[in-house]
Amino acid sequence: MLAILNPLMRIIEIPFLAVQRLVGIKGLAWVFLAPNLILFGLFAFLPVILNVSYATTGGDNVLLADRPDVGLRNFNTLLECENHLDPNSCREDKFWRAVWNTCWFVTLQVGFMVGFSLLTAVILNREIRARGFFRSVFFFPVLLSPVVVALIWKWILQREGILNAFLDWAGPGGFNWLVDANWAFAWSVFLSVWANMGFYTLILLAGLQAIPRDVYEAAIMDRASAWRTFRRITLPLLAPTLLVVLVLALIRGVQIFDEVYAFTGGGPGTATTFIIQYIYEEGFAGAPRLFGLAAAASLLVAFVLVILTLVQLWVNRKNANG
Repeated sequence: MLAILNPLMRIIEIPFLAVQRLVGIKGLAWVFLAPNLILFGLFAFLPVILNVSYATTGGDNVLLADRPDVGLRNFNTLLECENHLDPNSCREDKFWRAVWNTCWFVTLQVGFMVGFSLLTAVILNREIRARGFFRSVFFFPVLLSPVVVALIWKWILQREGILNAFLDWAGPGGFNWLVDANWAFAWSVFLSVWANMGFYTLILLAGLQAIPRDVYEAAIMDRASAWRTFRRITLPLLAPTLLVVLVLALIRGVQIFDEVYAFTGGGPGTATTFIIQYIYEEGFAGAPRLFGLAAAASLLVAFVLVILTLVQLWVNRKNANG
């Protein structure tokens, strides 16, 4: 085998030696990185550049050569409001309804997500019977497709669904859960928490298991209560992991689209229309297709996500330094 491999490797070595003589030892590293950098540029940097180009041009033509330059007009259209707290006073009222729906959704979803994930992780970190089974049960929804999750819960909550069948049998009677705006929004929050909680629970569980056990043994020797131990030991030592979970949940919450779109379609009305759905409908599903407006909205979302990421890095650095 070696008799075959050695001549083959020497043949392969010839072009690399030539490249090494040309660019040097340090430059050879860039040669190996070049394929990945090219792919990253094509699928990351180039789309961003194209997005900026579409955001500063108008019309419904796809080719940039056929799109007139409009400067910041698309951004002005999105941001022009008499009162940003009242979407009806905004020029692009649907955009601001989507913005405020997203803000409320992120606030509720992230709050419940982090709270329930932390509670579940603390329970699953204890020595309980069938712990491995319950860990699998909580993580199972993460393995499902968001569309599958949405269709399952839509089937449960429809007028002739399982939940209404049970309520009819129990006495209170069924309800049009997905027709009422408030209930549709509440169930959208529940759906997202149910589908994604297992992922964050797993991260927090890993953080809990990284806490040294002797710290808890010292707390037991000091006769500290369970609540005091949790507040003074678990939470401070888990804070970096909690921060990661919080930022990941915030980013995921801002980007919510697939499961809610399959669940309610953004309705009733615009009750569950979020910012990513607005971008999709303006750029791809509407008539005419306003690529510039959709691109401008996506850049605003990207700006918010960059701010969240920078906040995470700043807090992490602050915690690391002291």
